[in-house]
Amino acid sequence: MTSPALSTAVDYVKAPLVYKGKVRELYDLGEHYLIVVTDRISAFDYVLDPAVPEKGNVLNRLSAFWFEQTASIQNNHVVHTDVYKLGDIITEPELLKNRIMVTRKAERIDIECVVRGYITGGGWRQYVQTSAINGIELREGLRKNERLEQPLFTPAAKNDVGHDEDIPFARMQEMIGAELADELRDRSIRLYEFARAYCEERSIILADCKFEFGLIDGEIILIDEIFTPDASRFWAKESYEYDTEIDSMDKEPVRKYLLDSDWDKNSKPAPLPQHVVDETTRRYLNIYHRLTGSYLTE
Repeated sequence: MTSPALSTAVDYVKAPLVYKGKVRELYDLGEHYLIVVTDRISAFDYVLDPAVPEKGNVLNRLSAFWFEQTASIQNNHVVHTDVYKLGDIITEPELLKNRIMVTRKAERIDIECVVRGYITGGGWRQYVQTSAINGIELREGLRKNERLEQPLFTPAAKNDVGHDEDIPFARMQEMIGAELADELRDRSIRLYEFARAYCEERSIILADCKFEFGLIDGEIILIDEIFTPDASRFWAKESYEYDTEIDSMDKEPVRKYLLDSDWDKNSKPAPLPQHVVDETTRRYLNIYHRLTGSYLTE
């Protein structure tokens, strides 16, 4: 049985709200930040109704899991994920259990670090038009969803409003300096290769993913989320094939429902049907189990 969906945490946190994103809420604890991951779901730049039960639970637990798995190869911002350590800052700790992360404060680097191991999605669309991705020339004859010979680092400039902007690596070097850009590229690829190997052992394909980094006293720190269904494209190995739209292991039921509906794409969609919400919850619970070997109730 799933828990009730959490649409917002503002009524349960006695700390200043710094930022409210599509899914995450950021609160200021003074020395640290508090991140609360809600069950809100977005698609096509709209936050949808209703929220999806257990989604935030899965996202937060997966991020905590992966931050721990990768800590030996990349330092991250996590301080702890125990809601009970926050005392009376949280008025309803049971509601926010497994949904919070206390983090160190880092100066965000305004680059989204994207690594692509397969040619799909926006990368495929670029390739069809230009034979390149983010200015990286690729050989002719690649097929949609094909595994690339080497993972590609394809950064994007972050925009808090609207879409992030795909940029060539040379532009990233101009924006933040060549040395830092080289470091972020190398660290991103190393993280991707680690997770790809882990996923392959569990019959999951990690097609692509994105990272955010920050700086604390000059040290590069991994921040935000990592290898969740909202920040990575996971395919079940048994579903993999060329030249199709592979049903990814995330909020695909929501996207498919909206694309197949009569939604005008210029206004917020009507509330999602219950069967779409239920199937989306099932997807998130399934990817959590397949990646960690555990169930959410454990």
